Amino acid sequence: MKAWIIAARPKTLPAAVVPVWVGAMPLLIDDDPFSGSWFLFWCTLASCLCIQIATNLFNDAVDHRKGADTPRRLGPQRVTASGMLAPGKVMLGALAFCLAATLVAIPLIREHGWVIVAIGAVSLFFAYGYTGGPFPLAYRGMGELFVILFFGLVAVTGSYYVQAGKWGGLEIWTLGLQCGLYSSVLIAINNLRDIVEDTASGKRTLAVRFGKTFARAEIVVFCLLPLLLWVVVSSVNLPGLLLGLIPAIIGSVICFAVCRTEPGTHYNRYLALGALQLIFFAFVATLHAALR
Repeated sequence: MKAWIIAARPKTLPAAVVPVWVGAMPLLIDDDPFSGSWFLFWCTLASCLCIQIATNLFNDAVDHRKGADTPRRLGPQRVTASGMLAPGKVMLGALAFCLAATLVAIPLIREHGWVIVAIGAVSLFFAYGYTGGPFPLAYRGMGELFVILFFGLVAVTGSYYVQAGKWGGLEIWTLGLQCGLYSSVLIAINNLRDIVEDTASGKRTLAVRFGKTFARAEIVVFCLLPLLLWVVVSSVNLPGLLLGLIPAIIGSVICFAVCRTEPGTHYNRYLALGALQLIFFAFVATLHAALR
């Protein structure tokens, strides 16, 4: 069981929880008993978590097969590379979580039909296609774009659609972009940390393609651009602005740290800060919606 918990990568799961939370909360805490559904929220959250875990399991097995993960990696332990689980077993586990994601999404499909089927089918396809298949996104320098789209815009606006039955306006789409940017901090730090190993294995991340300076600049943009969007698009008042500074402060610490240190195992601490930044953004967005 311990090996499966490691393979699921619990520290990455905020990237699945936060966008669902941010997209649904405006309609769950608006004091209108006829808007929002906690049952549909939990179904959405469970399905997204299953897709995230499936993605992590596919990534674990495929990266090992392609030589991107070795026992000498700087990041957290990978169960396939370390021999804790056989590659075939990890792939079967990923498929099982894909099936689970589909089953818990049945109430969403019954409520909203083909829209949920389309979102779910594409998400499940890219759970494998992120690192596997003929055009693996992570190996083509498209990992950050994938995260912004699916762990940001799609997850937030889709979660709002589940609750409202319609697509949100500019503010919801902005929240989606902010979530995607904050989630991309995690993958950008990961890619900068693994730049040497990825170069050797042929994994052409943006950090590998354009170098450390670009990778650091990318992290700075991902950490601080959401604050600019918060100020410009969300039309926040002074208390709202102060709330938005909370994740930005954490982001500033991350930016300072990656710009002052060379990639190494200590980057795992920066990943933890990135996850904390994402969680604080969920708190800030929810509190802002409650105070409006």
